[in-house]
Amino acid sequence: MMYLLVIIAFLFSLWAQFRVKGTFKKWSTVPNMNGITGYAAARRMLDSNGLNDVPIESIPGALSDHYDPIHRVVRLSEAVYHESSIAAVSVACHEVGHAIQHKERYPMLSLRHRMFPVVNFASSVAPFMLLAGFIFNYLNLVGLGIIFFSAAVAFQLVTLPVEFNASNRARGVMVQQGFIRNEEERGVAKVLNAAALTYVAAALVSLLELLRLVSVFFGNRN
Repeated sequence: MMYLLVIIAFLFSLWAQFRVKGTFKKWSTVPNMNGITGYAAARRMLDSNGLNDVPIESIPGALSDHYDPIHRVVRLSEAVYHESSIAAVSVACHEVGHAIQHKERYPMLSLRHRMFPVVNFASSVAPFMLLAGFIFNYLNLVGLGIIFFSAAVAFQLVTLPVEFNASNRARGVMVQQGFIRNEEERGVAKVLNAAALTYVAAALVSLLELLRLVSVFFGNRN
């Protein structure tokens, strides 16, 4: 039964990725009524929140947009940086939402930053521990691998409120500051909800896989 749930969650994750790409593509063809580009919206949102010193960079790749908390820079894909579509403005403002979280020391973002070094190490060694533990039937190593893997799962769960909060900040500012008009909120919601769904799906897959590993671990002990 657990294997079936993991497979279903994995398929859900694939669907979520397909949906976010399709949604972004659809709303990338719909220009916002005010003709504001992703860069212009991001710059105005940063400046209005006292983040004049945070630069915005254009980077290659599709949906490669992100906020870099180490270098304090918002990086937007070329399609988002230059275009004045509903999708471009939505994604740009979402990434600025993370910059604002950083400035305000949003607790869940701070927690995620503190977790990252540990999780980065744990997620890289966990698969090898689990594989070696199962191959050589060494349950202590399997248990240690599960503990390391659980750190990665916790990181993904912490990521969820961070992403939802950034989207909520973006949606509020976009209307308030006139980046979009009220009738365009539906498109913004479609883009941001589709993006959030990918994080939900990834967390669900990881959580179910963790539960499966725990089940197998205790099953072998018995």
